[in-house]
Amino acid sequence: MSYPITVIRKAAWAIARDAADQQHQYRQGIDIAFSAEGIVHVGPDYVGPVAEEIRGEGLMVMPGFVNVHCHSGDEPIAKGLFDDTGTAALWGNSLYEYSALIDSDADAKAACQVVMMADLMRSGVTTHLDIAGVYDQWLPLAAQSGMRAYLAPGFREAAWKVVDSHRLDFEWNAARGRERYQAALSFVETARKHPSGRMDGVIAPSQIETVSEDLLRESVAEARKRGFRITIHAAQTMAEHEELLRRTGETAPRMLERLGLLGEDLILGHCIFLDHHSWTRQRVREDLGRLARSGTHVAHCPVTFARSGMTLQSLGAYRRAGVNVGLGTDSYPFNMLEEMREALICSRVSSGNVFDLDSGTMFDIATVGGAKALGRKDLGRLAPGMRADLVLVDLSHPAMQPVHDPLRNLIHCAAERAVRDVFVDGARIVKAGKPIHLDVDGAVRQLQDAQRRACRIAEKSDPKGRDIATLAPYSLPLI
Repeated sequence: MSYPITVIRKAAWAIARDAADQQHQYRQGIDIAFSAEGIVHVGPDYVGPVAEEIRGEGLMVMPGFVNVHCHSGDEPIAKGLFDDTGTAALWGNSLYEYSALIDSDADAKAACQVVMMADLMRSGVTTHLDIAGVYDQWLPLAAQSGMRAYLAPGFREAAWKVVDSHRLDFEWNAARGRERYQAALSFVETARKHPSGRMDGVIAPSQIETVSEDLLRESVAEARKRGFRITIHAAQTMAEHEELLRRTGETAPRMLERLGLLGEDLILGHCIFLDHHSWTRQRVREDLGRLARSGTHVAHCPVTFARSGMTLQSLGAYRRAGVNVGLGTDSYPFNMLEEMREALICSRVSSGNVFDLDSGTMFDIATVGGAKALGRKDLGRLAPGMRADLVLVDLSHPAMQPVHDPLRNLIHCAAERAVRDVFVDGARIVKAGKPIHLDVDGAVRQLQDAQRRACRIAEKSDPKGRDIATLAPYSLPLI
């Protein structure tokens, strides 16, 4: 069966992959031909059948971004609540005492997912790994969006409990954790069999400190037996780091190495507080070597942690150590280009060196780095034989002008405002900056009421009985 071919004629700029698959490179004035089967031609003067022709003057064509860590479950309704707060005794992090209070109810799950996917698509994401709880519409909406999705139903045996705003405790329920683990196994098999061919599942023990060593071993072994990728939040906060030291005397990578869980199919979420980080006690600098030798991947999500004053030290150092890093958005604003800009800035600030990381390497992390983490050699590249997941950038947008280096303009200035069209498997899913298959406006209208409901629940759930005005005070006085 032959599929209709779309051709972009004489693209002003293209970010193509070289023939040896070693690096991205700029090309100018070339044709890009593609169909549902993949990319057919990247080069001068395509000759062949054409179903649709797009004029490439004023466009940059590039591969779609691969987001290896995001959460649709409740993050869209957490906007504007806890950006200026945190628990001082837990290194200023807001995750345990504040953010954990906010959850979307059943009526808001779909709206949260739609808003997240729409924001991702508009920033050039064509593949995403969503770690969330299973609900009826999760898989159907992911498929409806047109995106490529890896859905990771999280499970854990312990819930966080902050005592008197200074101590992190854990409430264990092993039976409930195993129940959710079994449900996760069933779900990932269903996702993999989806007829679209764009869906897959990921085994996701939620956090390294909330899952027992026995269940970590069992779930990873089962994932490897069935051929699924694995993702675990690990080394994401100092509270977690100190808890693992208390339990085992080990850092997260050292513990996972002892358990035999590090490997090329494992993506560690965040992985900030390793034994070289200036906030930790060890300073022996062994963890990066552990990750590199084992081929374990890191999902870097700079924005949400930078809000709390935390960052990798540094992204450039991880790369130079041989660790494969992919990029994720974690929570709002679900904007891959903003993450890329923040990652560059944080890497340079944490290293004290403007040369620690450059824009070309950042683009590689957001495309090929993520594709490698998912075990996909056919994603993140603009080259014949790759999947036809592409992004068209409008070079005439004021934020893209003047054009000397369009990638730098896109990352540092224009971001999602210059993203015009997005294609996945050769099919357009964003046109003129608007997702085609999702009711984004309807979902956005639901968020205000959903946030109000979540805030009322947070007030009832807060151990101290604080109202939302105390938990999330306005940034300015309300007169």
